[in-house]
Amino acid sequence: MNILAIIPARSGSKSVPHKNIRKMNGKPMIAYSIEHALQSSYINRVIVSTDSKEYAEIAKEYGAEVPFLRPKEYATDTALDYDVFQHVLNTLKEKEGYQADIVVQLRPTYPIRDVKDIDNMIEMILSSEEIDSVRSLGPAKEIPYKMWHKAEDGKIVPIMKGIKECYNMPRQALPKVYYQNACIDVLRPRVVLDMHSMSGNVIMGYEMDKNYDIDTEEEFKRAEEYIRITSGNKRFVFDIDGVIAQIQKDNDYALSAPNTAMIKVINQLYDMGNRIVLLTARGYVTKISWEETTKRQLEDWGLRYHELYFGKPNADYYVDDKMLDMNQLLEMFK
Repeated sequence: MNILAIIPARSGSKSVPHKNIRKMNGKPMIAYSIEHALQSSYINRVIVSTDSKEYAEIAKEYGAEVPFLRPKEYATDTALDYDVFQHVLNTLKEKEGYQADIVVQLRPTYPIRDVKDIDNMIEMILSSEEIDSVRSLGPAKEIPYKMWHKAEDGKIVPIMKGIKECYNMPRQALPKVYYQNACIDVLRPRVVLDMHSMSGNVIMGYEMDKNYDIDTEEEFKRAEEYIRITSGNKRFVFDIDGVIAQIQKDNDYALSAPNTAMIKVINQLYDMGNRIVLLTARGYVTKISWEETTKRQLEDWGLRYHELYFGKPNADYYVDDKMLDMNQLLEMFK
């Protein structure tokens, strides 16, 4: 089958200038989406649609095709995905006689994806000819059942219908809702060429947990930090109490309980090829050696690490220019 990935990358961007080719951890951001497409078990052609010769050369450098440039009228702020995909599909047919069986949209603003998600979504659409498209979704943080339209006279009307006074119900009692996270779209060419749509009528949803769409400087920095951390070959130094172990009153570390969520994250970092170093102030105040107790606890808790050091001074505050907040790591790997 001809399974085509299209990566739309126009040159204009107002929120993060030239974000599609801006370097993220040493590579232009568009390179990540090209690599995701090339790593798929199903995709066998990767095309970047861009209006920029500079973008085109960068895309080619990382393994994508750019057989033609996108017309300027399809590279504006108001241009629709439909216009872009219709142009690509029609031009490929006219110039090459090439027709795709399945089309995958990978937006270059998503430098972080699991390639398995791409393949899973392709398998979903291949499972039934009736499916027009598959869209990636994320759990919605804001609840539409508690949203309103507001008229000019100040009167408000609930957005959602069908559930009486849903806006007064506890959120736990309301149906779970999702938003389309724009990470991956898989569709049949007929949706674009015959139905003049990007979704069609029969739309399947594929749920994802993480969302790394880049639209702001803050999101760019967050995604870059994630890529740096997960690429391995970094040295991490962790405190034990308050990080790996829960805080124990009176410094009786024999009674310490594990912080299982943090241990899971550290083990993931270990498996990614990072070096895990533990540095603890245990014994600084009590003048008791907690080494054997600590080693036994770490083994019982299943923590994987490379080095363990005692003698860290006890303090009320630690100040470090390379500090990474524990909660930031937990959120990153949630």
